Amino acid sequence: MFAIRKLTAAAVALALAATAAQAQVSDGVVKIGVLNDMSSLYADIGGPGSVIAARMAVEDFGAAKKGMKVEIVSADHQNKPDVGSQIARQWIDVDKVDVIIDVPNSGVALAVSQVVRDKGKAFLNTGAASSDLTGKACSPNTIHWLYDTWMLAHGTGSAVVKTGGKSWFFITADYAFGHALERDTAEVVTHSGGKVLGAVRAPLNTQDFSSFLLQAQSSKAQVIGLANAGGDTINSIKQAAEFGIVKGGQSLAGLLVFLSDVHGLGLDKAQGLVFTETWYWDMNDASRAWAKRYAAANGGKYPTMDHAGVYSAVLHYLKAVEAAKTDDGTKVIAKMKEMPTDDPLFGKGRVRQDGRKIHPAYLFEVKKPSESKYPYDYYKLRATIPADQAFRPEKDGGCSLVK
Repeated sequence: MFAIRKLTAAAVALALAATAAQAQVSDGVVKIGVLNDMSSLYADIGGPGSVIAARMAVEDFGAAKKGMKVEIVSADHQNKPDVGSQIARQWIDVDKVDVIIDVPNSGVALAVSQVVRDKGKAFLNTGAASSDLTGKACSPNTIHWLYDTWMLAHGTGSAVVKTGGKSWFFITADYAFGHALERDTAEVVTHSGGKVLGAVRAPLNTQDFSSFLLQAQSSKAQVIGLANAGGDTINSIKQAAEFGIVKGGQSLAGLLVFLSDVHGLGLDKAQGLVFTETWYWDMNDASRAWAKRYAAANGGKYPTMDHAGVYSAVLHYLKAVEAAKTDDGTKVIAKMKEMPTDDPLFGKGRVRQDGRKIHPAYLFEVKKPSESKYPYDYYKLRATIPADQAFRPEKDGGCSLVK
């Protein structure tokens, strides 16, 4: 009889704890919206894999045991700012989404950031790169989690110039991301004593890069900077090989490269590429263990830097909701900045007042086929860029939140 009473008391206590936890949030549910490219050139970078990463974060946070009800929804923004804005408004106004995450495509991300700010919700950007998100377009409701164009430019661009790549020509994705990446890299090149000989803008999701590559080839630039990503990076590198550009003495600088791009290209075509990332699955035991769990849930495909960023950002967001005892977007973002970040994939870090998440960055080189010993063994580390040097100094960004 005593055992039954004890069990009943424990059940009541658990129920009360769950009720209290849910009472802390506006409608009893913390709803996370994963918004990205689910079907086109960036789908392998984030896509459905980002939903898996978000679910893993919810599971590892222990939301159910803590009595916190968390739901995840997802949608395809089709790389169109108007579509992304419409989905964001629908999610917030009708579906009661509390936080939007991922959003590769800087044009879409800048639009979503404004919607989220107007609605007082939270935006955790992992997929978009424009450094303007923590600069002139910064918001008290947005955190830029993973990488940005300033970091990529100063990592890859600086390294290439130092090793002799003095003259550059850019093939640039013709929208906010590509423009920002070209701008930031060109600044690094010229500041380092190099010269930009020209640039050409290629429409998003270009299938035929031949005319752009011919312009780059005829420029005689030592380095062709690829200010693009995903399927555009894969196509431009494959077609550059067909034109014999590297064999002709020019080199390619992939300014934003993901594991999925290298996998899609194959080591025979990608070998020797130098680029900057903030996470790679084979860096340490914790990353390896997480990546294997992720791959088991994703049909054997290993995670990209973006997937790791989604996991890390969601984990910190849920910790902040718990600590702030609210899902009010502005208050939760403020709490995320107040609390130090700490997770198995990125270790310890912090979020600055401009919304920039701070952690180290790494300069990698793609291995030769003969150097790869097991599946997805693609990178070798060339340099580590410390956290305090990896991102633009806060005072230089022009963010109105920085006092």
